Amino acid sequence: MTFKHILIILLLLISHRVFANNDGERVLTIRKITHDFLLQLGDSTTRVLPVEKVDKKYLVQIDGEFSFLPDMLVGSVYKVLEETGDSTEYLIEAADCVSGDIVHSFKASLSFQSEDQPCLERGLPKECYKFYFTPKEEEQRMDATEDDENSFLMMYIGGTVILFLVVFLVLRRKNVKTQDPNLIDIGLFQFDQKGMKLMMKAQSIELSSKESDLLTLLYKNENQTLEREHILKVVWGDDGDYVGRTLDVFISKLRKKLEADPSVKIVNIRGVGYRFVIN
Repeated sequence: MTFKHILIILLLLISHRVFANNDGERVLTIRKITHDFLLQLGDSTTRVLPVEKVDKKYLVQIDGEFSFLPDMLVGSVYKVLEETGDSTEYLIEAADCVSGDIVHSFKASLSFQSEDQPCLERGLPKECYKFYFTPKEEEQRMDATEDDENSFLMMYIGGTVILFLVVFLVLRRKNVKTQDPNLIDIGLFQFDQKGMKLMMKAQSIELSSKESDLLTLLYKNENQTLEREHILKVVWGDDGDYVGRTLDVFISKLRKKLEADPSVKIVNIRGVGYRFVIN
């Protein structure tokens, strides 16, 4: 998977999360408006059906028939917008449940005044009504929070770009490592098993064949105590060309070559063997 593909996937995930959060906040605002509206009608028990997203509109329907003054709906809208600090501009439409005809509509925003709305005192007959809330797109609004929103957006994008770069560098480094299985990270060193050498920055330390085999065995058994007889058997086998002090000599050589990184230690377990530790 290329960095371009990773970038596209992360952007889609982040965009989905942002828009999902906006949807959730708007649904909550609309339900609060509907609840307050019903309380004005003296109704605290009628069921409000779940808010649905229809294209760019949010649809809410109240179970049952009722009559109302548009002024009551307008009042609930502005009350909730002020309580929540929602600066979105909404187009609110009341429609007949059966015919779908729009029987009343108005725009509402904290920048509008309720007395600007038409037909506030023209009561609507007892019917089943559904309400559409259509938020105006953010880029079409000019409100006092625009600069703050733009600043937040730039910070969000900047942080996202940095995250993408970090992920890219980690994946790239991982890919480089997997391309050559002979390279092993040991603390600050990179151990080249095939080339039999330790590398740290510009420094390269040559290892003998036995030193390389010994380091490989210790590394594969990190934090485990290996008995002297087992180490001798694996590294020297049945060659018969080693004496009792051979292992100690090679351990001493490896310690000297690894001493540039104090986090890497070969610990002597008295009477037993050795343990390879990386702190």
